[in-house]
Formats: sequence, structure tokens, C-alpha cells
Amino acid sequence: MRSHDYCQHPLFSDRGRCDVFAYGGPSEIFWVMKQTSTAVIDLINAARAAPDAPIAFAECFTFITTTGTAYTWTSVDYDVVFNGFTFNASGPLVSGLKYKGSVGLEVDKQQITIAARPTDLINGAPFLIALRDGAFDGAPVYRDRVFLTSPMGTVVGGVRLFQGRVSTVDNVGRTQATLTVASDLVILDYDMPKNLFSPTCLHVLYDAGCGIVRGTFSLDGACEAGSNSSTINFSGARAGDVQGSLVFTSGANANVRATVKSVGVGALYNLMYPLPFAPLAGDRFNVAFGCDHTQSTCANKFNNLPNFRGFPYVPPPQVAF
Repeated sequence: MRSHDYCQHPLFSDRGRCDVFAYGGPSEIFWVMKQTSTAVIDLINAARAAPDAPIAFAECFTFITTTGTAYTWTSVDYDVVFNGFTFNASGPLVSGLKYKGSVGLEVDKQQITIAARPTDLINGAPFLIALRDGAFDGAPVYRDRVFLTSPMGTVVGGVRLFQGRVSTVDNVGRTQATLTVASDLVILDYDMPKNLFSPTCLHVLYDAGCGIVRGTFSLDGACEAGSNSSTINFSGARAGDVQGSLVFTSGANANVRATVKSVGVGALYNLMYPLPFAPLAGDRFNVAFGCDHTQSTCANKFNNLPNFRGFPYVPPPQVAF
């Protein structure tokens, strides 16, 4: 039987168009379709019956940050309400996320470009700065094609064309960023088991497993004269702040998070990466202790040894001859 004969097979009669199917023998046919509503199927069938009839649709994108906040944008120049979300027409512009269909287990990786303005804010920080600072690391990404009765008309329904997550942030410029997204099959590449025997602690500092409250080891401060994008002059700088996070609460860098690379006790902080804007004297920030996830730091710096999740006495790998 030829491949096109399968589309005429009785198993496919009176059914919608199949997107992907595999075949070997008559008993080995697999029929797969994108899930959508009856209204969308009726709209497409009506358009197929009238080849010159236009179809209005909008590409809608959903990005969910590490804090669980969903940001929804659309490619058309009017807002679209779908699945309980309003897809904003005035947000960042997303391009490059394509639909791909294949047979078998293959991780679909694509590079997309997002253009944003300084007024496009994520948790109070400009989109490109938030992206650079990790707000979208591993974030779920969805692309839905939403059909409408007419441009700016009533939403009929939608089809999900892509579901995955942010894999890497490749480049962040002044007006746009390039990042790689991967389909959810990338989860199959994760190392197993989840918890490995490692000399260092497996917890993330201040998470539920760590059990430490960030506020216990944080300090509010303000930039002093002579500060720049890489160095923060602060007479209250503490030795424990090394490897810690510093979050600005005012000024041009408000809501920007930076990592403390080194500390001049009682004098300054050297940052891991430069800030997007040079801070001014008086710009406020909050800084918290950092952790190198070793047993000694957990015990001596945080007095939190009962929650230490490392295995420092695991024998190191050795080669025998």
C-alpha cells in the first residue's frame, strides 16, 4: 500500500486531517492530531471549501518566569483574549519560533529573537535586563495559533504549535536578545537520579530544603560616592556577602540583581558582571550572604549543619593499574 493510500484508509474516513502518522502494515497505523476545538475544525473546513476565503489568526506566546508569573504577548497589533489570558499587543516582539513535526523522540531546539523596549518590564526590571539576570532560566514557553472570525474579531479557538522551555540565553543586546528554546523532550536529557552523591550541598541557598530565611542574613544599604557599574562602595560591606546576591531597590538599576564576586570588608563590593547603569550615590539595595555549599560554610557561617545535603566523605574517583 502506498503512503497516500493510508489517507484513504477506512480508519481515516470521516475524520479530520492527520498531522503525523506512521505506517508499516495495516495493523501498524498510528494517527496523531493536534488537539483543538470543534469550532476551529469547522472554521478550517469552511475555508478549505472556499479557497479564496481569508483566515484570521494570531500567534500568541506565553513565557512563565522562575517566580511563576506568566507573561503573554501576541504578534498582531491588537490584544487577544484566549484561555483566560490577555495576550498583549504592546509587549516584546517574538520571532523565529516555528512549528516542527517529526516521527520519533527528537528534541526540537530553535533559536528565537525577542525585541523589547526599556518600558517592557518583568518584575519591575526591563525585559532584557531581567532576561540577562536569569528571570527566564528554564522558563516554560508556549506558542499558540489562535483563530478569529476576522481581524480584531471574536476568538474561535486555538492550536498549540510549540511547548518547551528556555534552554540558553545566547546574546543580550541593547534592543533585542537571542535565546535557544527546546521542546519538553529535553527533560529526557537530564541526569538521573535527581540527587547525586556530591561533596557539596544539593540545596539552593534559602530554598525550602536549605531552611534558612534570607532576611536573617540580609542587609539594606546605599551606594556611596565613587561607585560604578562594577564596584559598589559601601562602608557596611560584610565578609559574608561574598558570592551573595545584591538587589537594587531604587535608582536606574531598580529590581536588578547582581552577584558579589569579592568584598573589601567595610569598603566595597566587586560585582561578578557590570550593572546596566552606573549607580548614583544614595541608590538603595539589599544584599544577602552567599554560600559555597561546603560543609564548613554551612556549619560555621549559617549554623545550619542539620540541613546540609552534601556528602563530603564520599571517596574520590581513583584509577587502579
